[in-house]
Amino acid sequence: QVQLVESGGGLVQPGGSLRLSCAASGSILSIKSMGWYRQAPGQERELVARIISGGSPSYADSVKGRFTISRDNAKNIVYLQMNTLKPEDTAVYYCNTVAQIISKPGISSYWGQGTQVTVSS
Repeated sequence: QVQLVESGGGLVQPGGSLRLSCAASGSILSIKSMGWYRQAPGQERELVARIISGGSPSYADSVKGRFTISRDNAKNIVYLQMNTLKPEDTAVYYCNTVAQIISKPGISSYWGQGTQVTVSS
């Protein structure tokens, strides 16, 4: 299995910044992608940003120019630097990885427990 541990959420004023981190551990053979999703109350979970291994980052239009995703491949950690935060960024942010593990053929998707980000004055 894969364990994803997220950190870095919290309360921030509009215009402020936060940095989320997510560390993947377990019997991982290879990681195909790592990314961040978010879910606001009453809304569906949506993709925020994602890095496919060997590829370029991709972002939701709503966060382009404000959020930056990066990855430490050696440590299997993905970061989300969030700048110029807006109240509409308020949501639970979930880390996701698509990976191949030792005990299971093929690739599977794994989720973290989520971290709350609240943007409010």
